[in-house]
Amino acid sequence: MENPPQRRDSQMSHLRASDSNREQVSTMLGEALSTGQLSHEEYSERLDRLYQAKTVGELEVLTRDLQVDRHRPAANPVSYLPDASSRPENIVAIFGGAERKGRWRVRRRTKALALFGGLRFDLTGAEFEAKEVEITINAIFGGAEIIVPEGTEVRCHGIGIFGGFDVHSSPDVDPSAPVVVVRGLALFGGVSGKARRRRER
Repeated sequence: MENPPQRRDSQMSHLRASDSNREQVSTMLGEALSTGQLSHEEYSERLDRLYQAKTVGELEVLTRDLQVDRHRPAANPVSYLPDASSRPENIVAIFGGAERKGRWRVRRRTKALALFGGLRFDLTGAEFEAKEVEITINAIFGGAEIIVPEGTEVRCHGIGIFGGFDVHSSPDVDPSAPVVVVRGLALFGGVSGKARRRRER
């Protein structure tokens, strides 16, 4: 970063940073990126420093030089479990179906197989182990559907062979919302997805 913001201590700078403090700063950094105040490289560097910060003072310095709304709430509050650490979840649907919905835990990594079967992931009421989670889906003569909360950014890196991946981000991405990375293979099958408001059924 060419001109990093300089730290100036405040009365709260010595306090330990909370998860909500980090989420608020993450939102402001995302807004600064979307308005052109930060380049992608600067955004990534500050995000790295965000997760390394231990005090409020270390967080304050990351947004001091930015013109952002410091009190804008997230469009869709999302539950995070930042201290959770677990093995990847494996979900299999062979000649049948599997579904995850309601208040379930989205692991940092989820691996799913739909073989002549179907999968459905509804993330709108879920708790996320991390701000960025990865779901790998292999749909072979099968299919899968992913429903993400409004404001969620979806990064789709799946490969379709006689099949397709068609998973979309929310039209208006909220920087405080989760990032869902979708990978995998659709062989004579399909993986689709969309964003949905929490009040929809």
